[in-house]
Amino acid sequence: MPPLPVDTARELAAEIRSCAATIEANRELPAPLFASLADAGLFHLLLPRSLGCPELDLPTYVRVIGELGFGDASTAWIVSQCSVFATYAARMPRDAARAIWIDPPRSIVANTPLPTATASVVPGGYRVTGRQGFSTGCRHATWLAAQAPITENGTPRLLASGEPDIRYFFVPAAEATLLDTWQVRGMRGTGTHHFAVDDVFVPEERTVLVATPPLLEPGPLYQFPRTLLFGSGDAAVALGVARAGLDAFIALASSKSPRQMTGRLRDQVLAQTDVGRAESELRAGRAMLHETVREVWAAVSARGTITLEERVAMRMAITHPIRLAIQIIDALYNTAGATAIYESHPLQRYFQDVHVLSQHLQGRLAHYTLIGRHWLGLGVDDDTSF
Repeated sequence: MPPLPVDTARELAAEIRSCAATIEANRELPAPLFASLADAGLFHLLLPRSLGCPELDLPTYVRVIGELGFGDASTAWIVSQCSVFATYAARMPRDAARAIWIDPPRSIVANTPLPTATASVVPGGYRVTGRQGFSTGCRHATWLAAQAPITENGTPRLLASGEPDIRYFFVPAAEATLLDTWQVRGMRGTGTHHFAVDDVFVPEERTVLVATPPLLEPGPLYQFPRTLLFGSGDAAVALGVARAGLDAFIALASSKSPRQMTGRLRDQVLAQTDVGRAESELRAGRAMLHETVREVWAAVSARGTITLEERVAMRMAITHPIRLAIQIIDALYNTAGATAIYESHPLQRYFQDVHVLSQHLQGRLAHYTLIGRHWLGLGVDDDTSF
C-alpha cells in the first residue's frame, strides 16, 4: 500500500529542512529535492483521478502543505502554487492535460497571475508575445503558462458573454526566457521570477480560458473557486512557518541568557507570555483553517456546489490564520533580541518569509472589510475574493 500523502510530506521534512539554507541562497530548490518532491507525487495531488492522480480531498491537501511549510516555506509554496494551478487540467481535454502534466517526467507548470502578454490568432493556434510576472517555480517548470487576451484580425476577441477572451497559453520552458527579477528578502527559494515569450506559436489544444472554462471533471475539489484553493495552501504554509518559528524560539529561550538580565530567556515573564499566547493563537488558527475546510468540503461533496456563505467562511479561515501567523512570528522575533537578526538563526528566515507572505493578496487586510460587509448584510461589489 503506498504511503499516505501526509506521511510522505512528513518524511520529506528532514530533507527539506537540511536544504533550507541552500534554498535561501540559490533562490530555488536544489535539483535533488525537487526530484524527491516530484517522484513522491506531491505536484500531482490535485490532478484528476482520470489522469491516474489522487484528486486529493482538500482537508488532506491542507495538512500536506502544512507539513511542508513546517520544513520550509518556499518549498511548500512551490508545491502548493503549482498543484493548485494544475486544477486547470479538470477543464481541459484529458489528452491535452496528460501531455502537459503527466507525460513529461517530473512536469510542472509555472504560471503568471496577470494577462500582460498578447496573443494573435494564426492558423492552428496563436502567436504569443510578452513579459510575464510572478511565476513561482519557473526554474523547475517544464511549461510556462503565459496569460493574454486574444486579438483576431486586429480586434480583441470576445466571448459569448461579451467579456474579453483571455487564456493561458502553455509554452515549453525552452521557448521562453527567464528573467532574474526575484530579488527579495523572504520566500527567496520560490524563484518567483518573470519570464518572457517572443512570438511563440501555441496550438489551440494547449490553451485554456482563464476565468470561465467549462468543467470536465465532476469531483467536489473542482467546485471550489481557485482563489480559495490557493488561499487554503497559503494559510497552511503560514501556519507551518509559525509552528517552526515557535519551536525555534523555545529552543533559543532554553539556552540564551540575555544581556543585563538574570537567568535564561525562558525565565523572563515576557517570554513566557509570548510562548503562551503564540501557542494559543497557533492552535486557534489551525483549528479555524482545518475545521472550516472540513465542513465546507463535506457540504460541497454532498451538494455539488459551494454557496456564497461557504466561500465567505473559507475566506475568513484563510486570511485570519495568515494574520495570526504574522503576529506570532513578530512577537517571538521581538522577544528573541539581537540573536534573531542574524542569518545564521532560523528566526530571521521565518521573519522574512512570513512578511513576504503578509504582502500576498490572500492575507490582505481588506478581506476583513468584505467579510464584515457580508455578515452585516451590506453585500459586496465584487465577490471574486471569495
